[in-house]
Amino acid sequence: MTSHAGISINGLNKSFGETSVLKDISLDIAPGERVVVIGPSGTGKSTLLRCLNYLDRPDSGTIRVGDLTVNPAKASRSDILALRRRTSFVFQNYALFANKTARQNITQALITVKGQSKADAQARADEILRETGLADKANSYPAALSGGQQQRVGIGRAMALDADLMLFDEPTSALDPEWVGEVLDLMRRVAEKRQTMLIVTHEMQFAREIADRIIFMSDGQIVEQGTPEKLLETPQDPRTQAFLRRVAKTGS
Repeated sequence: MTSHAGISINGLNKSFGETSVLKDISLDIAPGERVVVIGPSGTGKSTLLRCLNYLDRPDSGTIRVGDLTVNPAKASRSDILALRRRTSFVFQNYALFANKTARQNITQALITVKGQSKADAQARADEILRETGLADKANSYPAALSGGQQQRVGIGRAMALDADLMLFDEPTSALDPEWVGEVLDLMRRVAEKRQTMLIVTHEMQFAREIADRIIFMSDGQIVEQGTPEKLLETPQDPRTQAFLRRVAKTGS
């Protein structure tokens, strides 16, 4: 299902103890836009994604998805559940239930987050498994799947929720190199449907191919943003320039 709701993040802040991790982040994402976030490790990229799904509760600021606005000072359990119905999450380390099959990992999300019946959830899960090329793995447990297959189940689980915004937290960083391609290929297929996506990644060539816009973050702030060509080829801020030089040197 193609997303139609716009996303607006305004004045988002998050600290862990004395450490300020997000500093007044504001960002608008248009329906169907694919936005990639890059930057040094420890600069708040993953925390930004986690705050948008309320896996980490922001300290202040607002998150708006379509007609839903969530303010951390006032957010109730029902507000957070409503936000999670609209923002699906693909984790770096798959986050699959080890005691559930591939099909059950997807149906669990549909039942608990979307409130679907077991029969409807299973039908949708089987449809998703076919889309992700895992129909023959429906009854397999995560331990019997490769890293690439586990991450494809994780992406399938997020796809099944038909969310307004899909959040990808470095989805290939835990994979052996041989599995990276199959996960990136699936993400390309999701992107072709004009699914709204916010992706944290270190895969620069993939970012160049898939992104409508790339954001560079440093020290908990958005430093610079633009089209892939503009940001990767003619960055304006010295911090962006230094980061891209380091990436080019290491080849990652």
